Amino acid sequence: MDDGEKFPGDLLYNPDHDWARVEGEEATFGITWYAQEQLGEIVFWDGAKVGDGLLAGQSYTELESVKAVSEVIAPMSGRVIAVNDGALQAPEVINSAPYGEGWLVRVALSAPAEADELLGPDDYRELVR
Repeated sequence: MDDGEKFPGDLLYNPDHDWARVEGEEATFGITWYAQEQLGEIVFWDGAKVGDGLLAGQSYTELESVKAVSEVIAPMSGRVIAVNDGALQAPEVINSAPYGEGWLVRVALSAPAEADELLGPDDYRELVR
């Protein structure tokens, strides 16, 4: 996988290795390629519930891998409007397609300006090198 695939240009990143794809007043969240690589094979995640409020910088779910259990940190604040049921049923998709089918939640943003505090792909690439 090349750098363009590991650090997509349409995403924003937090230093906790989570990404946000912002589309207007909504965003999709997931974990980065780097995060899934560090975790190893993901075998379970408990999801989040539609309607849950998320706060930027706070944990909203956990991923369990063969190596460890890791908290997932919200890159932005908002209310969960969708949970990826496919990833709940087959969590390995989080490893194989972290920026595609392996997304975790979709959120109605409560503070879209928080996007300004996130890292772009070049800054995130430097953080993990």
